[in-house]
Amino acid sequence: MNLLKFTQKIKPSFEKGGKFGWLHSTFDAFESFLFVPATVTKSGAHIRDCMDLKRVMSVVIVALMPAMLFGMWNVGDQHALAFGLTDMGFWGKFWYGFLRVLPLIIVSYVVGLGIEFTSAQLRGHEVNEGYLVSGMLIPMIMPVDVPLWILAVGVAFAVIIGKEVFGGTGMNIWNPALLARAFVFFAYPSHISGDKVWISGLTDNASAVVDGFSGATPLAQATSNIATPDFLQMFIGNIPGSIGETSTIAILLGAVLLIWTGVASWKIMVSCVAGALFVGLIANSLAPEGSYAAYPVWNHLVMGGFAFGAVFMATDPVTSAQTECGKWIYGFFVGALAIIIRLFNPGYAEGMMLAILFMNTAAPLIDHYVVEANIKRRMKPAKK
Repeated sequence: MNLLKFTQKIKPSFEKGGKFGWLHSTFDAFESFLFVPATVTKSGAHIRDCMDLKRVMSVVIVALMPAMLFGMWNVGDQHALAFGLTDMGFWGKFWYGFLRVLPLIIVSYVVGLGIEFTSAQLRGHEVNEGYLVSGMLIPMIMPVDVPLWILAVGVAFAVIIGKEVFGGTGMNIWNPALLARAFVFFAYPSHISGDKVWISGLTDNASAVVDGFSGATPLAQATSNIATPDFLQMFIGNIPGSIGETSTIAILLGAVLLIWTGVASWKIMVSCVAGALFVGLIANSLAPEGSYAAYPVWNHLVMGGFAFGAVFMATDPVTSAQTECGKWIYGFFVGALAIIIRLFNPGYAEGMMLAILFMNTAAPLIDHYVVEANIKRRMKPAKK
């Protein structure tokens, strides 16, 4: 209550025409983040709903927590395995991972929110809450050893080119978090591919690594026809990979919350899996034994960024299909394209990022034809 009273006391100074009126957008952003806005619509339809943009973003953040927390522990676990540190223990591994991941989160939010606040101030607009989720997603889909300056450049590219040039949250065509990863992948490929980038400390102390240890991800091993971890280990997630993408169990916990609250579409998630299974089973049945195309398709569902992309990226309500039928089509092609890229593009083992970005581009076209088909179907009885 004291914070609320203090905020209300200084608010007039930040209103337009006040002493600090030029900081109105910044003050409004902090006020709306701390408290429920005491405003209602003044014209048009009045709809009572407990879910506003801030609450939607908060639900997604909570849904990301299992994958984030597991990712922090896994960073420490992979580090311990690489260097033979048998005495770290559970909390030692988690604390190590926490200290390595925290700077990535801080850089992501400082750079991203800094650009958003600056843009809002220059335009005189309100600061949208959309980056609350993107700021968490970007570190989770990056290698733990990505240099902070590269992460900052990727975040700046995603926010400026991916959001602000289109008008901000709700107007962007592509998922901003995936744009950041795509930028880093194509601009600095050595920092997001290979065996060493996925293990914290490996690039600086390669000579101290335990004999026989490999930091290669299961996807990299599969494409090279090297034996991969078993399905259960990949499902649990104690494998090399991006911070938040390794544990399918943790990702599914987030999916349950998103579906239960209605924040994300279960149709897109299910159709993503269906599209992947469709292409994968065809490849498994036609490919010669021992080839990468014969690799069991169900393993593709639990390695790389497939599960994370299907739950948190493909379901982005801004960049995905909006019509109900369109969601089935959109999700199916995301899953199908991801497996096609994995199987037939040897230069890029992970296909989920490109599949989602491509379907982000196609989503408005899908919705257009779904709506046109519905109009034609409804017009037929009228003509009779």
